[in-house]
Amino acid sequence: MALKGLDIFKLTPKKNCKECGSPTCMAFAMKVAQGAVTIDKCPYMSDDALATLSEATAPLMKTITVGTGANEHKLGGETVLFRHEKTLVNKNLYAATLCSCMSAEEVDAAIAAVKKVDYERIGEREFVEFLFLNYAGNGADKYVELVKKAAEADRALILNCTDAEAAKAALEVCKASKPILNGANKANAAEMSAIATAAGVTLGVGAESIEELYDTVKALEAAGNKNLVLDVTGKDAKETLKNAVLVRRTALKDGDRSFGYPSIVNINKLADGDMHMQTALAAMFTLRYGSILVMGIPGYAEALALYGLRQNIYTDPQKPMKVEPGIYALNGADENSVCSLTVDFALTYFLVSGEYERSKAPVNLLISDASGMSVLTAWAAGKFSAGTIKKFFDEYDIENKVKSRTLIIPGKVAVMKGEIEAKLPGWNVVVGPMEAVQLVKFIKDYA
Repeated sequence: MALKGLDIFKLTPKKNCKECGSPTCMAFAMKVAQGAVTIDKCPYMSDDALATLSEATAPLMKTITVGTGANEHKLGGETVLFRHEKTLVNKNLYAATLCSCMSAEEVDAAIAAVKKVDYERIGEREFVEFLFLNYAGNGADKYVELVKKAAEADRALILNCTDAEAAKAALEVCKASKPILNGANKANAAEMSAIATAAGVTLGVGAESIEELYDTVKALEAAGNKNLVLDVTGKDAKETLKNAVLVRRTALKDGDRSFGYPSIVNINKLADGDMHMQTALAAMFTLRYGSILVMGIPGYAEALALYGLRQNIYTDPQKPMKVEPGIYALNGADENSVCSLTVDFALTYFLVSGEYERSKAPVNLLISDASGMSVLTAWAAGKFSAGTIKKFFDEYDIENKVKSRTLIIPGKVAVMKGEIEAKLPGWNVVVGPMEAVQLVKFIKDYA
């Protein structure tokens, strides 16, 4: 359990030196208890006290780092169950499944399909972060060949293998990339832990039941291995959801650190071959509580829905999602195409751009900096006015980048038409519709 401020205060050296940024040691201790500062900010803390307090004040769910370089990912580290309590820390990640039972051509095609799901949305790269490499028991040499191919795909790896010899052989060719070895269970926990520890990689632990999983984790911790992820996949979706929730609640609500590890949910196992069902289940486990969600080979349509949901969950609710201000040429628009203006609130951008794309009409969509507010909110706050629009046009050199002098503005701020025309002489300001869904008909009629 986490220590209270008074417990921490008893172990502080009482220097009252203000080196830590607090006026007194008691104030510092309270900040540490609240998570506002880390215990190592005190320069006079003894090594023994620092070790004791660092473990006691660490998040109940451990942060696990896997992968290397651009494919390094952090898992876990969460302190709350729900987004409204506090901003969530490390987003869940997605994995695509490959199997040693696949032919070389099938593996190449699958990797090529995975690489197609790679795009940017609201300043964040969205892609399949892991390849989940399943060992089908058809020989360690075939598994090693699969691992070698996957290692060239520039993704983090998960070795799903309970065979010790195959696991050793696979790790020999990929351990430098710090994969996850997902293969420990009640029967082989000690052996697999020794293999993972020797290779310096994270060990994935699974079990037939939640009780067996807990006992296996306790045994691994007693042996000194706390670099773990928990495979909570059950016999069906209902049992898996129950496991995922119970593991998270046991750690964060009951304070039991033995379940304070990130989790793996193998959705491909729950709905093999049914990508529509896998997408639905992945949405559920994005919310409750899969750190890594293993699927088949997701396509762009599945990824777009899941990554949009993930971005909504794993962002600070106090900081609205924004797109970068600038000119977005839609449907092959050029410098002579009509211009349409809106704000940088991500939801507004996607609604407006989606309707324009549906219309097939070439439009230069101008995104003005409005601090991530919606149109009416930004207008009311003075963030979307004739003055800010003029400033945006000057900063982004709009008049020299486009020859069109037609500017469509949102119908909800029709009152700004005259003010904008005064600030932008020579521009024909057209009041657009009130709602984005009306844009298709509007732009076709206007054209």
